[in-house]
Amino acid sequence: MSAPLPPPPRDPRDLRVAITLAVTAAVMVGLSYAAVPLYKLFCQRTGFAGTTQVAEAAPTIRGKRQITVRFDTNVGAGLPWSFEPETNQVVLQTGQTATVFFKVTNDASRATAGQASYNVSPDVIGGYFDKITCFCFSEQKLDAGQTIEMPVVFFLDPKLEQDRTLDQVDAVTLSYTFYPSRTPQKPVADATPSSRL
Repeated sequence: MSAPLPPPPRDPRDLRVAITLAVTAAVMVGLSYAAVPLYKLFCQRTGFAGTTQVAEAAPTIRGKRQITVRFDTNVGAGLPWSFEPETNQVVLQTGQTATVFFKVTNDASRATAGQASYNVSPDVIGGYFDKITCFCFSEQKLDAGQTIEMPVVFFLDPKLEQDRTLDQVDAVTLSYTFYPSRTPQKPVADATPSSRL
């Protein structure tokens, strides 16, 4: 009986291919985790998909164009709120700062919380629509039956007048939708002691 033959020597190219595949797989997994925050950052920087910009202060220069800004409010399923703007629209000059209040009421008999998503249309205006203050930046918590007014302070960047794709745009819609964010630990009714003896 003859002895078994030794295995053939490994080709160094096989090891390189295995390492390359492992590194490629690791990079793809890393990119999949980074995709959502990178996409959000991209939208915020460019105004892509109607994402508005965040500004720290009002501009010092005003443009020449006047544009109508309309307001659209919605409430997602599962959130028992009423939500409306104080006015349906404003007309402002580019570079002019506007403050508009939105009223929201919790119609439920318990405390609820919501978070607003937002966008502007037409989408291309997102890169020039700047918010200084907005309730959409944080979660809103309302007690049973509570009504609050929330301001949005914004302006349209005068640079939009240099964008030829916006020459025919004379109206913009700022749209908000509130969605339920989480249920508070204790309903308000349970948090107050009963008055019965």
